[in-house]
Amino acid sequence: MPSEMLDKDSAVIDFTLRRGSTHDRSIRVVRTIVSPVLTEEMIELVSDKASSTVSSSVQVFEHCGFPGIEIIPDLLPCKMQLHLLSRLLHGELANPQHKTNIHTHYHVPYELSRSNALKRSLSERQPSEDNDSFFNCHPQCSRIFSPISPEKHKPITITQFLHKKLRWMTLGGQYDWTQKVYPPETPPPFPQDIGNLVHSLFPDMIPEAAIVNVYSPGDTLSLHRDVSEDSDRGLVSISLGCDGLFVVGRHDETDAVPRYMILRLRSGDAVYMSGPSRYAWHGVPQIIPGTCPQWLQSWPASLEVEGLEEAGGVEGAANDREAWRGWMASKRINLNVRQMKS
Repeated sequence: MPSEMLDKDSAVIDFTLRRGSTHDRSIRVVRTIVSPVLTEEMIELVSDKASSTVSSSVQVFEHCGFPGIEIIPDLLPCKMQLHLLSRLLHGELANPQHKTNIHTHYHVPYELSRSNALKRSLSERQPSEDNDSFFNCHPQCSRIFSPISPEKHKPITITQFLHKKLRWMTLGGQYDWTQKVYPPETPPPFPQDIGNLVHSLFPDMIPEAAIVNVYSPGDTLSLHRDVSEDSDRGLVSISLGCDGLFVVGRHDETDAVPRYMILRLRSGDAVYMSGPSRYAWHGVPQIIPGTCPQWLQSWPASLEVEGLEEAGGVEGAANDREAWRGWMASKRINLNVRQMKS
C-alpha cells in the first residue's frame, strides 16, 4: 500500500500522525524512560557526551488489547541511530564470528572489509572495530564471494551482497535457521556496548543473542513466534531507516476471534514484547519505500547535516565509503534482541 494511503488508514496505529485519534482510547502510557538512563548508556556507545542529547523523557505506550507489548516512539535520537547503525553494519558485519544468511552457500572474503587506511592482516583486527567494513570495498570491485557448491550457485559481487543478498546477521548466540535451535557450542560474546544500552532500557532481560534484519522495499517477514529460547524474557526490536508495518496477533482461549494490531514503526522507534505477549505472533508485511529520514539517506557516506557530519563514517575510512552514498535510502534495519537462557 502506498505511503499516502497508509497515512489515511485508520487500522494502522501511527504515533507520528495519530496521537490525537480514536486509537488513544485503547492506548495508555505505562512508564517513562528518563534522560539519565538514556544519557549514561548512550555516552558509552557513542563515546561523545555531545552525542547523547535527548529530550527530558521518553514515553512508553501499551495497547489495552495486547498487554506486555510496549511501544516506544522516538526512543533513539538521530546521532544515536547513526552510531548504532555504523556499529552493526561496519564493525559487527565485518566480524567473522557473526554469521549471515550468505554463509550457508558462500565463502565470505573478510579481507575485503579491511580499511584501506589501515592495511592490516585479518589476524590483527580487533573485534567490532568500525574501521573494518565491507563498505570500504568499491562497488565495482572485481573480487567475488565464491560459492561453496559452484554447481548450485553462481558467484556474487560485493554490490550484490550489500544491495540485495544480505538479509540477516546474528550477534552473540548464532541461531541455526535450518535446525531451528541455538547450537550447543559457546557462542561469541554479545557486543558489550550494544548489550549495555539495550539492558539499560529493558532491564528485565539480558541481551545474549540478536538477529539484525536487512530489508529492502518488497521484502517481508512472515508471521511467526519466537519460541527457541530457553527463557521467557522479553524481545526487543529497534527500527532504523525506512518505515515498516509491524503486525502482532494473539488468539487464545479467551478470544472468540483472533486479535491483531498493525503498527507503523519509524526510524528510532522500539517495541518490547514481554509477559502475556512474549509469544505473540508477529511479522513485517510491508517496507514503505521513500520513508528513510533525509538525514540518514546518505549513509555510509559522510553526512551533510549539521552536527552529524562524521556520524556516518570513521576517520580514515569515510572516503572509501563515498561510492556507497545513498545505500541507506532504500533500507530498513531491525535489531532484534533476546535472552537465550533463563
